[in-house]
Order: sequence, then C-alpha cells, then structure tokens
Amino acid sequence: MKRCATTWPLTAHAQQRSMPVIGYLGGTTFEMTRGYVAAFHRGLADAGYTEGRNVAIEYRWAEGHNDRLAVLAADLVRRDVTIISVGGSTPGALAAKEATQVIPIVFLVGTDPVKVGLVSSLASPGGNITGVTNVNVELMTKCFELMRSLMPPSATIAVLVNQGNVPQATTEKRTIQNVARALGTRIPILEASSPGEIEAAFAALVNERAGALVVSGEVFFLTQRKRMVALAAEHAIPTIYAYREFVTAGGLLSYGGNLRDMYRQIGLYTGRILKGDKTKDLPVQQVTKVELVMNLKTANALGMKVPMSTLVRVDEIIE
Repeated sequence: MKRCATTWPLTAHAQQRSMPVIGYLGGTTFEMTRGYVAAFHRGLADAGYTEGRNVAIEYRWAEGHNDRLAVLAADLVRRDVTIISVGGSTPGALAAKEATQVIPIVFLVGTDPVKVGLVSSLASPGGNITGVTNVNVELMTKCFELMRSLMPPSATIAVLVNQGNVPQATTEKRTIQNVARALGTRIPILEASSPGEIEAAFAALVNERAGALVVSGEVFFLTQRKRMVALAAEHAIPTIYAYREFVTAGGLLSYGGNLRDMYRQIGLYTGRILKGDKTKDLPVQQVTKVELVMNLKTANALGMKVPMSTLVRVDEIIE
C-alpha cells in the first residue's frame, strides 16, 4: 500500500472527530522509521492511548525534503489536530512552531532546543512546545575524541554533516571548528543530504586522504545506514556514528543514546498532554544515558588494534 508525503492510509479521516487527533510530522518516510514510530506508539500506550481505539493520528512525511515541512505543518494546523508530534527533525520542530502558537507541540531533536529558538529554557520551555533533546551536537566532540584515541597521531579525521538540516549542521560545524582550533589540526567537514551526496562524500574522503570519519547524529544518516556502513567498509574508513543501529549493521563504533527510548518518550509526553498536562509544565527531557558500542568483527577487518583503555570504556561489544 502506497504511503506518500502528505497522507497515511489509516488516517483520522475515518475516525470519529470526537477522538483527539495527533498530527505526526516526520522528516523522512514511514518505511525508514518504522521501528521508531512503533516506539512512539508504545509511549502513547504507556499513557493510555491506542491508535484507532481512543486516538486518531494524521501522518505527514517530508520524504527527506526539509523544504516540504512548512507546508506539511501548516496542513496539520488547518486540519485542527489536537497536538503535533515531531519525530527526530529540528527543521520539522521549527516548522511546527512557526505554524502554530496554539496547538501543543512535542518534539525530538538532536541539538540544543534553546540555541535554535524552540524553547526559552529546558526546565521551563514556555509557550506551546516541549519535547526531548538528544544533544547529538555536544556528543560529536566526544565522538571525535574517541576516534582520535584509536588512530595514529598523524591521521586526518573528517566529519560528515547534513547541510539540509541547517540549524543542526551550523552548530556542528562551529563545534568542530572549535575543536580544530583547540587541537591545532585540520578537520575536513563534508556535507551530504541525499544518497548521491553520501557517495560523493566518501569519494571526497579518499581525495582528502582521511584516515577516519565521524558522522553527525542527524536522523537522515540513520535512514541510510546500510549504504553508509557498506561504503565505510569498501573504502576501509574507520567510522563512528551516533546510533547503535549502525554498529549492528556492521559499523565500527557508535556513541549516543537509545533512539527508540527517545521516541517512546515523545509518545508518552504526547499522551500526557492529551490527558490534560500543559506543555509549559513539562520540562524538555535531555538524554543523559549514552553508550559506546563496538563491532569487534569490523575492527578486526579494518586491522585495528583497540587499546585496552578504550575497550574498558565500551558498554557493548558486538561480535
């Protein structure tokens, strides 16, 4: 059954309007985020809501085109949904906030929501918006340090960002530039916002003679994980990612939080607001539990000798 950017086959159209209606705004597609949408539903269930029984959901998918998000958010507002939930998209959260100052909004973003103007503070978000932040931008520095500890001192370590997510990419570039200045080294910053650009970025890695790669936690890359892991293996580039899913797909390392838990949390927040809680009374949840995951088979294939100082820090080894 075909799912397009603006509709979902089991939408609220067939539901009684007496049900509350969630407008779900996603930056990619259902197929790419199926497991995370399921986690969102588990969060709703924890709050006592099940789609089709006591809540309806209108889904909108930007299919990787951030320029569509404003139109999709405005459409949800025109349909007078009860609440808007934004899954893993800073541009989507900003588009929803621009579209309404009345309908409650719950977001999941990978950057500081205060710095990008989503909320006034984490503890007291104010207005009609709250959610969860994964602080991927802040974790990027740690990912760079981890990769640096595994590579020869002379190795060039590059960084890959998604320039299509302007707020996150801008902050990530600034963060990496600060790291480069502090270390007195050159850190190539590559950009990709489409599958073709990912291919080109890995080709650029070879031209840059980069010895390793740090990948942004921007959710678009997660949807391309199989191809990215294959490209890293093809070019023998040790790579660290933000999510465990890359490592289970054959990637070398990941350092970050559990994305499914984050989606469950925004589902729970959405349910709580449907029950009567106010967004201004729900602080923005900041992910504090992060895990270092390593694929030992991949490390061996790359001929890497992982020092004991790093091994003792690994939370999970996949063999």
